[in-house]
Amino acid sequence: MHSFSRHKNTKKKSAWNKIIAIAMLGAITITAIGIVIFNQLVTKQDVSLLMKPLPAATIIYDQDMEEVLRLSPSKSEPVEYDSLPQQLIEAVVAVEDKRFFEHSGTDLQGIGRALISNLSSGRTVQGASTITQQLAKNVFLTQERTWTRKWKELLLAQKIERNYSKQQIMTFYLNQIYFGEGAWGIKKAAEIYYGVPVEQLTLSESALLAGIIKAPSALTPYRHPDEAKARRNVVLQLMKDQGKIDQATYDASIKEPLHIRSSKPDNSNVIKYPYYIDAMIREAGEKYGLTQNEVLQGGLRFYTTLNSQMQEAVESVYAQDSNFPASSSDQLIQSGAVLVDPRDGGIKALVGGRGEQPFRSFNRAVQLKRQPGSTMKPISVYTPALEHGYSPNDTLIDEPVNFNGYQPRNAGGSYHGEVSIYESIIHSYNVPAVKLLNELGIDAGMEAANRFGLELTDADRNLGLALGGLQEGVSPLDMAEAFSVFANDGTRIAAHAITRIETADGEIVASAETDNNKAIIDPAIARTMTSMLEGVVTEGTGVEAAIAGRPIAGKTGTTEMPGTDGGMKDNWFVGFTPQLVGAVWLGYDHTDTSHYLTTTSKAAAAVFQKLMSEALKDEAVMKFPNAPGIAAKSSITKGEKNKPEKPEKAKPNKEEKKNKKHSDKDEKKEHEKGKGKKKKDEDD
Repeated sequence: MHSFSRHKNTKKKSAWNKIIAIAMLGAITITAIGIVIFNQLVTKQDVSLLMKPLPAATIIYDQDMEEVLRLSPSKSEPVEYDSLPQQLIEAVVAVEDKRFFEHSGTDLQGIGRALISNLSSGRTVQGASTITQQLAKNVFLTQERTWTRKWKELLLAQKIERNYSKQQIMTFYLNQIYFGEGAWGIKKAAEIYYGVPVEQLTLSESALLAGIIKAPSALTPYRHPDEAKARRNVVLQLMKDQGKIDQATYDASIKEPLHIRSSKPDNSNVIKYPYYIDAMIREAGEKYGLTQNEVLQGGLRFYTTLNSQMQEAVESVYAQDSNFPASSSDQLIQSGAVLVDPRDGGIKALVGGRGEQPFRSFNRAVQLKRQPGSTMKPISVYTPALEHGYSPNDTLIDEPVNFNGYQPRNAGGSYHGEVSIYESIIHSYNVPAVKLLNELGIDAGMEAANRFGLELTDADRNLGLALGGLQEGVSPLDMAEAFSVFANDGTRIAAHAITRIETADGEIVASAETDNNKAIIDPAIARTMTSMLEGVVTEGTGVEAAIAGRPIAGKTGTTEMPGTDGGMKDNWFVGFTPQLVGAVWLGYDHTDTSHYLTTTSKAAAAVFQKLMSEALKDEAVMKFPNAPGIAAKSSITKGEKNKPEKPEKAKPNKEEKKNKKHSDKDEKKEHEKGKGKKKKDEDD
């Protein structure tokens, strides 16, 4: 019996051993195949561009084919490895890739450290790209953050490591990298910051330049000396920790002043129209797959929709502080604006910030993501209402309501009884807009916003959509493109800066689509909305945007700053003439209870008025087409397919009863959300 049992156990062990052996063999086979395939993919990568001589200058043309900017590759003057001080190399390695001379392009240990650090903090706090990977990204790839790009980056890094020595890779890297203040490459950086040849850089100077690589705009010592010094000291600490300098050297170095030049040298290569060029670079990457290096140093010809006169007018307005509200002592009220031709989608002018900003710093005209407030009402509420048969004269009851805990209010807490849709728009009443979206169904508002090109999320699927309470927000460019639909008789054309890209030999690299027109609303609806938005400017909340003798239509928008008494986080105005759409945003970059807007909602409208007045100075006055009559509204009642929520009438307090009259001047903001919904900024 015991013998039989032992025999049975032996057979089981033998079976398991076979399974384990087969599994191991399979794993080895799969791994071997994977390695072969990976090596084949690496072999196919072309990295010969690293050895090519610098190409011809990149030239950018405006809408009239006039040259507005020539980007000479001579800006980036290469140096040889022997000219690089050892302490500079050690500083760069210490802060950017401490195992650079040990790994083969990808640092698995670094990836592991970054993964643990990011998981423990719950967010991305540490990157894992090696110097070789950074070089691959800068020269061959776009800046998009996708797994596909990361995979290509890995393959290219492996090929670079196989083809070139570590010394060559370091030289390529330091000759290619951007150090801020127009300094491409280490030679230019040494000149701009210190006025010395590269080989004369000291330890302290080398550490500062190495530290700048991470964020050249935010760490430039000319504009942010304290941040630059702190970053330099971080690099020195890393060098000490890694045994590159001793304690005495470290102690002496961190006490040194910055030693930068007393004033930044005049740079003949200062980029003209920096925010517009930045937006063009982003578009070249997102639409046509070009890298920053290909745009700035690729010897290409970019034909754009830029109107040089309008761009100069916009920059002139933004250069005058008197055109903007007073800022706090420690932070400037920022702004971004875009001018777009609704007839072809061409971006005519663009500015992404106030004050001195380094090239390729944060571009608020295209990168900003803020809640649009009441500028969403024409898109997500009133356009679908007109499409469902409502007319400007149809009335709604403006009264206290409660949608399952969500209680929208008007500016100042006043209510106005029976009001028309037209009155609700021009005075920017909140309650009628929310009640109307509830009647139409939230899906109608979501679908309309999508047609206008605004990307929403499931988190936006609530009645706060009526007041612009979006989860992720929008940019001025997003809103300018959306409002172009009204100005262009219901047809949406994607906003763009580039019309064509050519090589120096005239070969077309890419060109804008000419058949991207999308008729998204009926022309009659667009004209009716335009007519009502004219009322916003002539007799409503947007009177500050009016231009004498020129028809203007538009919408104001604000969002509340929580924790303040009526303070605002964002202020918008989006408006248009038949030939030009403008979108303006104002606000602090970093809002808190000490940094918020205290002006009325007229501030952005006033900036818009100055921008459009200057931009259209030499343009013909054009009238909007007449709005046709709209059929009587369709019957959308409770119990139909949209199934609106049934609001409970909230009892007005004594103050509300006392204040039953129109207040069509200032927009402030209500910011209360329903049960279970995330708190969002909304506008009145």
